[in-house]
Amino acid sequence: MNDKARKVPSSLPQASRNEIGAIGEAAAKNYLEQQGCRIVERNWRCRSGEIDLVVVPPEPAYTLVFVEVRTRRASGRFGTAAESVDYRKQRQVRAVAQVYLHQHGGADQNLRFDVVAVTVDRQLQIKELEWIQGAF
Repeated sequence: MNDKARKVPSSLPQASRNEIGAIGEAAAKNYLEQQGCRIVERNWRCRSGEIDLVVVPPEPAYTLVFVEVRTRRASGRFGTAAESVDYRKQRQVRAVAQVYLHQHGGADQNLRFDVVAVTVDRQLQIKELEWIQGAF
């Protein structure tokens, strides 16, 4: 085996997709709380899927926000975090939101679907966080 073919051990953290997602979700939760949002649910699940966060923002009043959090590495080859919320994912989040509303009420509240796009660097530190209100 020549030197070029050898793998060099990395001192950088090796994280799974789930671990990277958890880092992004924690960052999104903390950020939204700093912006005055009240977290109602975190990782709410049903048969149809999962909603990362359900929050009530400080304004406008009587709004329930379903938040999809997407986290990507800065050097990722698969596009940005925001770009990964495609039509299929939007449809799934809306379907799960319908189940949530059926179980918890909320017909008298305005609804909004937001995206929090998080980018982490090679050391898994938050490089960028973007809150896209009314994303879909």
